[in-house]
Amino acid sequence: MKSTARTAVVTGATSERGIGIAVAERYAREGWAVVVLDLDGEKSAKTAAEIGNRYTVPAFGHAVDVTDEESVHAARAAVAAEVASGNLPTVGALANIAGITSPVNFLDTTLELWNTVMAVNATGTYLMTKAFLPDMIAAGWGRIVNMSSVSAQRGGGVFGKVPYSSAKAAILGFTKALAREVADTGVTVNAVTPGAVDTNIRVGSSDEQEAKLAADIPVGRTATTEEVAAVITFLSSEDASYLTGTTVDINGGSHMH
Repeated sequence: MKSTARTAVVTGATSERGIGIAVAERYAREGWAVVVLDLDGEKSAKTAAEIGNRYTVPAFGHAVDVTDEESVHAARAAVAAEVASGNLPTVGALANIAGITSPVNFLDTTLELWNTVMAVNATGTYLMTKAFLPDMIAAGWGRIVNMSSVSAQRGGGVFGKVPYSSAKAAILGFTKALAREVADTGVTVNAVTPGAVDTNIRVGSSDEQEAKLAADIPVGRTATTEEVAAVITFLSSEDASYLTGTTVDINGGSHMH
């Protein structure tokens, strides 16, 4: 095992083509211990074991429903037990990656859809952060990185529509306000706003739609999950200690401001 100083907790980290698993792998590659959290506890444990073996770092997987406070508390308690037993070092980073999209026109949306999209994206970020922030403050060091989207900045125009853009915009306000509140504790809070990324989140998107997405991006292609992961792990590093309350665009030039 590598000598790892801190643990990174990643939500939404089991999808094979997802940003979450790429982030977990990048943390491990850079020497962090890793916690993989997702809805399926068995898959989370399996993914964590594979990452831990591949990069020779401590790794732990557990189930979490980021929309459910009891589930989040249970996941936090499980991680704390691993830390207390010496299986994991202290948690130093939380990457709130779990999210869902909503490619539905506004007048076709339902309150149930709105609430679900807001719950997974925005409320999940709130619950996970509230659970893991106290230990970071107590340690005097921490990194929280939240997953927003260019859709929050552009008002859609990628794939997700009104509920998704609204939830991702809420995350930007949450990030800035919390960053200001905890700025003197040694904990930084930042957000990333990817544009189109080569993942499974756009299920149902046609080849024609994908080609149009790429054509509308100045660099001429969608991002890789590894490119997004590289930014998230940088924001979690010692070198990023003076960055807090920032929004880092990862969109290939599709939105400049």
